[in-house]
Amino acid sequence: MKNFLKLLLLIPFLACNTPTKNQHNPDFEGLLADYFDGTLELYRINATFLGDTRYNDTLPNYLSPAFKTKEKDFLVHYKERLETFDADQLSHNQLLSKNILLRELDLELEGKTFNTHLMPINQMWTFQLTIGQLASGKGAQPFNTVQDYRNWLIRLQGYLNWMLSAENMMKLGIKKGYVLPKSLIIKVLPQLGAMTQKETTEHLFYRPIKQMPADFTEEDQKELEKAYAEIIENRIIPAYERLHDFMSSEYLSAGRESSGFNAFPDGAAYYDYAIRVYTTTNMDADSIHQLGLSEVARIRKEMEKVKDQVAFEGDLSAFFEHVRSKPELMPYENPQQVIDNFNAIYEKIKPNVDRLFSLQPKTPFEIRRVETFREASAAAHYNPGSLDGTRPGIFYVPIPNVKEYNVYSDEDLFLHEAIPGHHFQISLQQENEDLPDFRKNLFYSAFSEGWALYTESLGKELGLYEDPYQYFGMLGAEMHRAIRLVVDTGLHAKGWTREQAIQYSLDNEAESLAGITSEIERYMANPGQALSYKIGQLKIRALRKRAEEAMGNQFDIRIFHQKILESGAVPLSILEEKINHWIQIHS
Repeated sequence: MKNFLKLLLLIPFLACNTPTKNQHNPDFEGLLADYFDGTLELYRINATFLGDTRYNDTLPNYLSPAFKTKEKDFLVHYKERLETFDADQLSHNQLLSKNILLRELDLELEGKTFNTHLMPINQMWTFQLTIGQLASGKGAQPFNTVQDYRNWLIRLQGYLNWMLSAENMMKLGIKKGYVLPKSLIIKVLPQLGAMTQKETTEHLFYRPIKQMPADFTEEDQKELEKAYAEIIENRIIPAYERLHDFMSSEYLSAGRESSGFNAFPDGAAYYDYAIRVYTTTNMDADSIHQLGLSEVARIRKEMEKVKDQVAFEGDLSAFFEHVRSKPELMPYENPQQVIDNFNAIYEKIKPNVDRLFSLQPKTPFEIRRVETFREASAAAHYNPGSLDGTRPGIFYVPIPNVKEYNVYSDEDLFLHEAIPGHHFQISLQQENEDLPDFRKNLFYSAFSEGWALYTESLGKELGLYEDPYQYFGMLGAEMHRAIRLVVDTGLHAKGWTREQAIQYSLDNEAESLAGITSEIERYMANPGQALSYKIGQLKIRALRKRAEEAMGNQFDIRIFHQKILESGAVPLSILEEKINHWIQIHS
């Protein structure tokens, strides 16, 4: 359940019956506004994450046949409306928005033809984890007023319906041969088990009560305490117990031994679809696999240079193990020290950010530890701020075992997840008043993750990577994304096993076995997403090189970055056209 983005100029309607290329069509503006508002009504959790409070007390059952029908009708309706607007009726920006939205609707409709709904729960991405974040009282669901607290109680009824539907979908999945690998089911079980603990006041879903505003009346406090305790004890815990019992017995027994989506009858077609969705290209699995092998070989050569720089004796595999286990790289005793180190990195780059970026966001920014209930299987990640700026962008850091936390790639990680990576890209997109709302919230993984990976290479320009181990961390992170091209395609197109993918990763990067295992299982759960990082980064790097060579002394890195970010997330082909045009008129 992640993000989306927007983009478009809202200018006054000029008195003219036939819109020209130089002005916006107000009817088309209305369609875009209707579409975006319709998505918030349809996907009400998304509205909450964007700071729209209208639907905070409701939650449709996204797995129900009724919702699926409503969703398809919605997509078809707006596709038909879009197609009534000819190119000559629209401005350039509007035509771009039309083409982007048509692409999105077509992909959404195509996605409904596959059977992924029969696997509604995994350890990494799915709805039960989103609800857990909201239930903690520290997520997007507000708990500021008595009505906020009552809204959540009502919303939970919808979640309970979803849990029953999820079980039914998984039972149907067993019959049709669409089930998770056993290794992923095993990772889900502790997540569900944590929600069955009997101490009501210690339950995750009770935390909002512990954080209740002091200005609530005593009567309201007692009412809410009682209501939350009752729904946790009588509804929430039994629902999690039921789901846990099912998944630990019947579902686990049916879990498959295979690792990739190629095990399914429509697996090859789905993977081709996933590649198109996540890379916004028409590349095939074989070409991506070969590209990955080439990038792994190139980065290994750079790693050898760092190994020689620190005078390590031994081969690269031994150096990986050295980095994994070096005590000096695991210096912390408590989780707050990890957070403090990231804040120190933030302070270090601040003086240099202006040299590279003329366009910077206003949205505030925070660094937080991942919540305990999802920490064991979570990766570091960024959650966008709200559209109105009242909720900051948050860089989440998992610290499941602080004494084993290795700092060697922290500088690189901060650049990617925080500044100038996801926080800059997503916040600028959301703040852009020249974008229509649907584009402010549109997420293209190849663009967004490609940008974040590209920003990792800016470390030296921002005053980082003075320590060779931190620079090696940057190379390691790039290697990590190059490996993804190999193992993701290996798992889902070439019949690789989980163990084979883990071993390939261990042979080529310094990540721990536990970290690599979690990553490989992530790719197993969500095919294609891991490809987007390197595909997008390579495109942005190629565009920068092209601009530098063509423009010479006229090249301004601040303007290049502005041009990349100013239009929000777009497919890579559109980004390339835009940058090529900029190069052409300035060289």
